[in-house]
Amino acid sequence: MGAVLSLIRGSLAFSCYVINTLFWVIPILLVSIIKLIPITPLRTLCSYLLDHCATAWISVNTFIERLFHRVDVQIEGDSNLSPKEWYMVIANHQSWVDILVLQRIFNHKIPFLKFFLKQELLYVPVLGLAWWALDFPFMRRYSSAQLRKNPKLRGKDIEITRKACAKFKTKPVSVMNFVEGTRFRPEKHQKQNSEFNHLLKPKAGGMAFALSAMGEQIHKLVDVTIYYPGNTPSYWDYICGRVKQVRVHIKVSEIAPEMRGDYLNDRAYKISFQEQLNRIWQEKDAMLTKMAQQ
Repeated sequence: MGAVLSLIRGSLAFSCYVINTLFWVIPILLVSIIKLIPITPLRTLCSYLLDHCATAWISVNTFIERLFHRVDVQIEGDSNLSPKEWYMVIANHQSWVDILVLQRIFNHKIPFLKFFLKQELLYVPVLGLAWWALDFPFMRRYSSAQLRKNPKLRGKDIEITRKACAKFKTKPVSVMNFVEGTRFRPEKHQKQNSEFNHLLKPKAGGMAFALSAMGEQIHKLVDVTIYYPGNTPSYWDYICGRVKQVRVHIKVSEIAPEMRGDYLNDRAYKISFQEQLNRIWQEKDAMLTKMAQQ
């Protein structure tokens, strides 16, 4: 009986999420078309309207969650946040559920989260268009084989990062980066021979380029650690109500001057930045160990 109720709950929640998404995607796409008109004040106004629509979208999603699959999200750490600040947000990545958790805990508290997404996600039906309209940065990664075959591709992903982040200089924004680059999986962890117990190795390049591209506007780092008691849930587990609790730790700090520099051409800075990010990851790994023990 419990399994049947869980299935019904998940189906109802999923249907509501789809309806809510379709409802908000329509005005988001309409405003994004107006935003193409090359008039700066108009584009700025459209950017604010788009973020308001996206915030309302997330607010309704949160209501649907509380209605069908209530989750106890326990938040600890820093809470001094503002929707008028620029933030770089980083987090460990285990599941698509991470995105739902991040959107829930930061909605209305900081500017709407802009996620770095893989280029392939642009073609996700409906959502891909919405992410494009909301100025999410789409990243295209080139393999070593592709770079050897076509050296002109080297540095192209960096240029895409710069162009994407240049859009964020005119209004407060929260740039979200899963610096592990992909979701944690035991087989990936083993293949990497990661020195961390609960994390994959962090990839410093994207974060460093984003900080460089955005300049002095972005000066706050929000470090988020997400822990799921028990097993890491899938999206379906989450909306079926099989996740009862999520624990989140938030640490807010100033972005130190030494975290800014030329990651591509300054080798000393590159090494220093990687060391700083590794220290953050060591602290996050220790936090996850503490959460697991509790």
